Amino acid sequence: MPSKEFESAIDITIKSTFITEHIIDGNLQFIFNYTISIVNNSSTSVKLLTRYWLITDADGETTTVEGEGVIGQQPDIAPSNEFTYTSGCILKTPIGYMQGHYQMIDANNNKRLVNIPLFQLAKPNSLH
Repeated sequence: MPSKEFESAIDITIKSTFITEHIIDGNLQFIFNYTISIVNNSSTSVKLLTRYWLITDADGETTTVEGEGVIGQQPDIAPSNEFTYTSGCILKTPIGYMQGHYQMIDANNNKRLVNIPLFQLAKPNSLH
């Protein structure tokens, strides 16, 4: 039976950054990156298998992204270790949000969804 410790022992922190805006195919688009740190505070190694993202722009339009691993990797994270990566997102509005989950498996073959908390993407000075 999967341990409750598994899910609660994975800490996720996120920092998002506005990069620039560009006109792509005649449309103004806003480019962001985000850096995610995943800390394994459990007593067993975990492997990140898949990711799921729900991306919402300021107009309420949503996009989902699903796939294996992150940035081409399915990292194994040992107890008390951290995995950090940076990726990016393009929006049609200067403000948006991302949230989702990772599917992970521990050394005992217990699979769990680990929630990625909602975080904001915002061009500086866009919020009042």
